[in-house]
Amino acid sequence: MVEQATHPKSLERNRLEPEDAQEALEHVQELLRRQHLVEELVHRQEVGDTRAPLVEALVQRQHDAELSALLEDLHPADVAFILESLPKEDRQVVWQLVHADRVGEILLEVADWVRESLISTMDQQELVAATENLEADELADLAPDLPPEVVAEVQKGLTDEERARLTEVMSYPENSVGAIMDFEMVRVRNDVTLEVVLRYLRRLNELPDHTDQIFVVDRLDKLQGSLPINRLIVSDPDTQVTDVMDTEILTLAPLDEADEAAAAFERYDLVSAPVVDAIGRLIGRVTVNEVVDVIREASDEQALSKAGLQEEDIFAPIAQAIRNRAPWLLINLCTASVAAFVASRFEDTVGHIVILAFLMSIVAGIGGNSGNQTMTLIIRALAVGRINAANVGKLVRRELQIAVLVGLGGGLVAALFAWAISGRYSLGLVMMAAMVLNLLVGASIGMLVPLARNRFGKDPAIGSSVLLTFATDTMGFFIFLGLATVFLL
Repeated sequence: MVEQATHPKSLERNRLEPEDAQEALEHVQELLRRQHLVEELVHRQEVGDTRAPLVEALVQRQHDAELSALLEDLHPADVAFILESLPKEDRQVVWQLVHADRVGEILLEVADWVRESLISTMDQQELVAATENLEADELADLAPDLPPEVVAEVQKGLTDEERARLTEVMSYPENSVGAIMDFEMVRVRNDVTLEVVLRYLRRLNELPDHTDQIFVVDRLDKLQGSLPINRLIVSDPDTQVTDVMDTEILTLAPLDEADEAAAAFERYDLVSAPVVDAIGRLIGRVTVNEVVDVIREASDEQALSKAGLQEEDIFAPIAQAIRNRAPWLLINLCTASVAAFVASRFEDTVGHIVILAFLMSIVAGIGGNSGNQTMTLIIRALAVGRINAANVGKLVRRELQIAVLVGLGGGLVAALFAWAISGRYSLGLVMMAAMVLNLLVGASIGMLVPLARNRFGKDPAIGSSVLLTFATDTMGFFIFLGLATVFLL
C-alpha cells in the first residue's frame, strides 16, 4: 500500500536570479519615482487646472498596470525582497497592486517586521481570503501575526485532518523542529514491490518539493526506514521495498531545536529528514528549504546581536529606530566614559611624555580587533555546537597562546615604531608589554562573554562587541599608561 500525506504544491513561477530581482526593484523604484513626480507637478498645477486630474489619473493607471504586470511575473520571494526594500509609503502602494491570490504566499516570504505592517493594512475579509488556501504548516507560520478571529475563521474551512495538523504545529515552540516541519511527503509500506511504488508515483502530478527519499512505514505509521529515489530508479522493479530500504537514517523529534536540525543537515548534506514522535510514528519531515531559512535567520540575528540591535524595518520611524539602538549606545557611552576616566588618572604621565597620548590608542585598538576575532570564532563555534565541556579548556588555552604570540609579534613592530619616533627604547619595551597584556585581555573577554551567556541560556552575541570594546579600551589605557608611569617616569 502506498500513501501520500498531502498533495504537493505546484510552483508556477521561476524565481529570478538575485541580479534580476535587483533589477526588478530598480524598475519598481523608477515607476514610483515617476508617479511621485507627476503628483508633484499636478499639485503645483503646472499642467493647468482642468487637465491636471485627468493627466494624473491616466499616468497613475499606466504606472499601476505596468507595476501589476511586473509583480505578476515575479516569484513571491522576489516580491518580498522588493517590499522589504521600499519605504513604508511606497511599500503600501506596491502591496495594493499584488494580485489577491498571491497575497498569502508573499506574506510567507516577507520578513516579520514587514509582514506586520502589511497585515495591519488589511481587513478581516482580505486576510481570510489570503490565507484560506494555505497548507496547515504555512498557516501556522502566519498565525502569530494574524488576528485571532482570522485564524478562527480560516480554521472553519479546514478539514478535520488539516485542523489537527494546524493545532499540532502551533503547539510547538517557535524555534523547534515541530514548528518548521511540513506534512508533504510520500510514504510506502515495506511489504510492496518497487513496481507498485513506481506505478503509484507515475499517477501523481508531481512529487513534493525536495523529495529525495520515500519514507517506509508499517501499518501503525511507525517509521521503518527510507527508500532513496535514486535506488528506486535503478533497482529491479520486482524487488521488495524491505530489501533495498535504508534502516539506519537520521530522525528528528518535534521538540528538537531547529538550530540543531540545521547543524545536522549541514553535517550530513541532507535534503530532507523524517520527524517522528515519542513512539516512533512518522508525523512530518523537515526539508532543506526550511533549514536554509533557519540558518539565514540565525545569521541575521547574530550579526545584529553583536552590535546590540534587534531586527527592525530599515525604513521604520525614527523614534522606533532610536528605541532600538539607544540602549546599547548609552551603555557604550558609559563604558567609553569609564575608559576616558581611567586615562585621565594618568594626566601627569601623559603631560611628561606627550607621545603616550598618540600611542595608547594603538594598544586599545589592536586589543579590540584581536578580541573581536576570538569572539567571532567562539560565537560561530557555539552556534554549530562545536564547543562543549570536554574541549572548552583546550580551546581557552589555545586562544590565550595565540594572543601571546600575536602580541609578541605585533608588539615588536609597535616597539620599533615607538622607538623610532621617540628615540627611547624603554618606551618601545613598554609598548610591547602593553600590547601583549591587552591582547590577553581581549582574548579572555572574547571567550568569557559568549561562553558565559551561552552557559545561562542567553544569546552569546548580544552586546558582546560593546563589552569587548569597553574591556580593551579601559584595560589598554590602564596597562599602557600604568607601565609608562612605573618604568618611564
